[in-house]
Amino acid sequence: MKQVAHLSSVHSHDDVRIVHKQCLSLRDAGYEVCYIVSSLQPDREYQGVRLVKVAPAKTRWQRFVSTTTRIYIAARRMPARLYHFHDPELIPVGLLLKRKGAKVIYDAHEDLPKQVMTKEWIPSFGRRAVAHLAARLERKASQEFDAIIAATPAIAQRFPASKTVVVQNFPRRDEFSNSCKLPFSERPMQIAYVGGLTRIRGAREMVMAMSYLQEIKDASLLIAGKIHPHGLERELSVIRGWERVRLLGWCERAQVAQLLGQSRAGLVVFRPAPNHVEAQPNKLFEYMAAGLPVIASNFPLWRELVDSNSCGVSVDPTDSRAIAEAIRRVLCYPQESEQMGQRGLRLVREQYNWEQEFGKMLSLYHDLIGKP
Repeated sequence: MKQVAHLSSVHSHDDVRIVHKQCLSLRDAGYEVCYIVSSLQPDREYQGVRLVKVAPAKTRWQRFVSTTTRIYIAARRMPARLYHFHDPELIPVGLLLKRKGAKVIYDAHEDLPKQVMTKEWIPSFGRRAVAHLAARLERKASQEFDAIIAATPAIAQRFPASKTVVVQNFPRRDEFSNSCKLPFSERPMQIAYVGGLTRIRGAREMVMAMSYLQEIKDASLLIAGKIHPHGLERELSVIRGWERVRLLGWCERAQVAQLLGQSRAGLVVFRPAPNHVEAQPNKLFEYMAAGLPVIASNFPLWRELVDSNSCGVSVDPTDSRAIAEAIRRVLCYPQESEQMGQRGLRLVREQYNWEQEFGKMLSLYHDLIGKP
């Protein structure tokens, strides 16, 4: 079997895109797969994928130096035919591995320059300069790698077309197949948000929206994910509407499926930050895969998906009253909501699914190192 190694200093040891989609799919295709990741957990095997852990750093700046160094050392010990890394800060690692004669893929999950513009830890006066420098360095380094995988078509436009493959982060067809069994009219009056929650992901607007639903006695918002930064939860707790919010914390995939199967809609009301407008958030398609209508920001790309297919409601993400009105609609009209959810589910089964995307990634692997 041909061994391939995935590398990340930022993502978790059970990251959905890296582990549950890419690594497990490669395992099923016959490759021997290991995932080198920053984690406190010991080395182990997960469903046939070898997880190799390196000690995480205590600060962001230490991560840039010490964690990347540890990942490089661990990667050099692996007899891998191909290295597939997932974070811009690992670009130096990718270059070093390439110079050792390895095949290397850079997986660009985000539009790096636009992402830099939203980083609160970078002083606002310096973000534009840092974004410009990051773009130049990323573009120059990409010329050295064997291939680039881009998570969206918009990200792909920044890299050489001859070596770039778009592998979108769509859900597996069957992951939420058991989420749609409870009829909408029998579900509790709850909506769901899955994933990390931050200010620019609409945290305040979502909580405030719940305060405008007083006539719906049992209306609630369930959040399956962590809130960042630490002080944000305290800020949210004093906003009217917080009493209708339940924090579930980080959830296993089976728990996420159960939550979505008991909810009436999924929220993804990101604010119009540079890195959001052309993004394709995984949660949007996961809600659709679970047969839920989506309440989504009215960015042109998202609005085209949601409104033209009648699989949810698009709203101004900065307007809490508009978000509340969309929530009211899906809670109070279960038959309409169920129909919207079924349209979204059909789209996932026919078009927006991981199985089709993985076919493109597998072809790339075959081209670079051959079949297993």
